[in-house]
Amino acid sequence: MPIDAVKAVAAEPRSAEIAWDHKDIQLYHLGLGAGRPATDPAELRYTLESRLHVLPSFATVAGAGMGVVGGLSAPGIEVDLAAVLHGGQSVTLHRPIPVRGKAVTTSRVAAVYDKGKAAILVLRSEVADDEGPLWTSDAQIFVRGEGGFGGDRGPSTRLPEPEGDPDLEVERPVREDQALLYRLSGDWNPLHADPEFAALAGFDKPILHGLCTYGMTLKAVVDTQLGGDVARVRGYSTRFTGVVFPGETLRIRMWRTEGRVQATVTAVERDDAPVLADTVVEHA
Repeated sequence: MPIDAVKAVAAEPRSAEIAWDHKDIQLYHLGLGAGRPATDPAELRYTLESRLHVLPSFATVAGAGMGVVGGLSAPGIEVDLAAVLHGGQSVTLHRPIPVRGKAVTTSRVAAVYDKGKAAILVLRSEVADDEGPLWTSDAQIFVRGEGGFGGDRGPSTRLPEPEGDPDLEVERPVREDQALLYRLSGDWNPLHADPEFAALAGFDKPILHGLCTYGMTLKAVVDTQLGGDVARVRGYSTRFTGVVFPGETLRIRMWRTEGRVQATVTAVERDDAPVLADTVVEHA
């Protein structure tokens, strides 16, 4: 069997050194659509080095996503990349991410769940610098055709539907060239740039990175619900439910409760087709 769950979870963690500075942060923010309007003081926090802060979802690209790359090549895992989908993502912040940093990321397969017709790999990365832990991120990777091995089905990640009308609804346009810019932060999958490759994958044209939508959504929540203060974010999780095409518009609906914002994200031009679900920002 291509996935040996016991061997994968028991494998020794892999460690690597990563580093970043203001250029990496600015490029990431620009890839999310930051900087519109370019001279808006609120946007300069994302684009101008003298005022820069770090959106916590940067954790997913720091070191070019070594947790996912390392996880899919871990002992006990041999899968067809064409059968792999990014099912969900979560990040837990232990303290604000600095604008410049060096750290060690330690990655491992934290769990393998049996969903019957598919397997879910939980790829965990724990990142720390000389001052201690920075963040922990989990990528839930859905592997079609690899279930049915009699393993644990795992916990349900579905949340109850929010009650009542959203407290706030915003729209965020996706530029035609946004995937081309976002991929410069380290995800070079041609699915997001090459029309011929996208056609082979069953799409009419290249699609936006799911983690770009993930970052855009967190930015919208921080800017509208947290007073623009990225340091208030304690954790952020989502489940990917659909694709976004460059040039479309995201509709982000938000419901506030004590210490958290729950959100849904849809694609406006495709009759509000679901894009992100079970999306929660935990905050101070």
